Amino acid sequence: MGNGMSACTGMLSRDVVADDARRSFTARLGAEAIRTGQALGYALEEILHIDPEVIARAGEGDAEARAEYDRKCLAEAARGGAHRPSMGQDMVKGRRTEIEFLNGFVADRAATLGIPTPANTALTEIVKKVERGELQPDPRHILELRLN
Repeated sequence: MGNGMSACTGMLSRDVVADDARRSFTARLGAEAIRTGQALGYALEEILHIDPEVIARAGEGDAEARAEYDRKCLAEAARGGAHRPSMGQDMVKGRRTEIEFLNGFVADRAATLGIPTPANTALTEIVKKVERGELQPDPRHILELRLN
């Protein structure tokens, strides 16, 4: 949920989490991935110390789950989070990212199941554009999607 966000925005993890709209988008990314994994029969473990069902419901708009997701993400960011995920580091160093094998993989697998993944699909395309030099990393890329 954080790798592609760092790559396309240029932000550190804690800064992505600190912003309500971007944190909401991370929940959307997680919800799509979790629902895809569940449809494929995977038994999922906690993600970032959060029950996957809480993340999925938060990303799907459940207010109670969103409050829990926000509380846990913000608490985790307060304990640390001053790091740049590996994909963000790749982008800074001009290296090719693994976006197609993370968020792109979710979108591809979900498509075969008929599960819509607008957040993962959009993030994959934005990261590819940044990778190719068509866009510069910018926090606005996520906000301008209007998927929250």
